Amino acid sequence: MFYDEVKVSFKAGNGGDGCFSFRRAKYEPKGGPDGGDGGVGGNVYIIGDTNVADLTDFHFKPGWKAKNGEPGRGSDQHGAKGEHITLRLPVGTIVVDRDSGDPIAEVLEHGDEVLLLEGGVGGKGNAQFKSSINQAPRQFTLGKPGEEGDFRLIIKTIADVGLIGFPNAGKSTLLNMITNAHPKTGAYPFTTIFPTVGVLEFPEQYERITVADIPGLIEGASENRGLGHRFLKHVERCKVLIIMLDMEGTDGRDPLGDYRVLKSELKLYMPGLVRKPELICANKMDEPNAAENLKVFQKKVKDKVYPISCVSDEGFEAITQAMLVEVLKVREAEAGVEV
Repeated sequence: MFYDEVKVSFKAGNGGDGCFSFRRAKYEPKGGPDGGDGGVGGNVYIIGDTNVADLTDFHFKPGWKAKNGEPGRGSDQHGAKGEHITLRLPVGTIVVDRDSGDPIAEVLEHGDEVLLLEGGVGGKGNAQFKSSINQAPRQFTLGKPGEEGDFRLIIKTIADVGLIGFPNAGKSTLLNMITNAHPKTGAYPFTTIFPTVGVLEFPEQYERITVADIPGLIEGASENRGLGHRFLKHVERCKVLIIMLDMEGTDGRDPLGDYRVLKSELKLYMPGLVRKPELICANKMDEPNAAENLKVFQKKVKDKVYPISCVSDEGFEAITQAMLVEVLKVREAEAGVEV
């Protein structure tokens, strides 16, 4: 099971209490105050880690707590600080407050570290209150509670290119053939049950891009039918979208109808998605009806179509180069470079 959204509760450590104490020695029966301060509670950090695939650890253990600070002791001994906890999350994870629904933090790169919750301040021992007019203070303070909260962790896949299409359109096969990813493939729908990200290398250009196989959509995905929102959210951060169509029309499918439904679902889910750079990929061109279906499709859709065959390995060079060109344009635009 792939867990890309979980409910969790985190708590930072409480601060240790200050100590109330006076020195007591054989020749000093009325010694001064020597109560130490309490230690600060541990913080809760989150960090992005490309070695973490999903949120399984948090599904089976939704509650996490940092250590409390130790209380102060006599002889001016301060309590030790509470140990921090650092929670490793998949890159692309957003932390959302469950009460307000507001995003609190996110990790976008490997090694991104965010202080999520701060530990409580330690209390003051009575030695801190000694003064010229208060030689035997009896005041001390308790430690403050650490911050806590209830959150939702949501993975939104980060990839340069997102492969979008109906089940059995050939997305997983294409990803398998052009990248280092090896998703499970087969001649039946819904083989992909979670996003898979691979790296596409361009040695001659000294470039690389990441490509994500987004699980197959169905009509009504924008209304959360099937696993609609769970799948569509992984498209939000992709720079370029590949609309992948079964041009053979397997099982009575209509490539033009599939294209229009996919575009509609993207727009209904988030209007901004249809403004992303888009490439149309016509798969299964080795099949007997594909060429005629492509002619019909091109009469209705004037955008360039990249025909490929994952069986005969045809068309890969054109589609992968087009991916690179579009991704580099977006990268340059994001960096503020005129293109």
